[in-house]
Amino acid sequence: MSLRQIAGRKVLVCADEGPTLAEYANLTGLIGDLFGEGGVELVAIPLARLGPDFLRLSSGVAGEVLQKLVNYHFQVAVLGDTAAAQAASGPLRDFVRESNRGRTVWFVDDLAALEAKLAAARR
Repeated sequence: MSLRQIAGRKVLVCADEGPTLAEYANLTGLIGDLFGEGGVELVAIPLARLGPDFLRLSSGVAGEVLQKLVNYHFQVAVLGDTAAAQAASGPLRDFVRESNRGRTVWFVDDLAALEAKLAAARR
């Protein structure tokens, strides 16, 4: 994990490698880390850290993970290419599109795309 200032926001960026955050204990540990850092507004999580079922909406994994983080008032950015999964699933495509229209959960390709989205949101 690393702390970064991106477009004036304090962001905790999770490492590409590590335990899956779809597991309750690991997600709870991440939330503890977020509070321990103080002032973190947004957590950026690589898609690979969310487990193989995250993009399969019927599994409920995405809902559980995202809702828990949002309930604790953290904005979430999922980092990674979801294009193939969206092409295969209309509901996922709709979920990603609607999420990206809001301010709570975003799906972006990488940190550069996150920075651009945060900068645009400031305007």
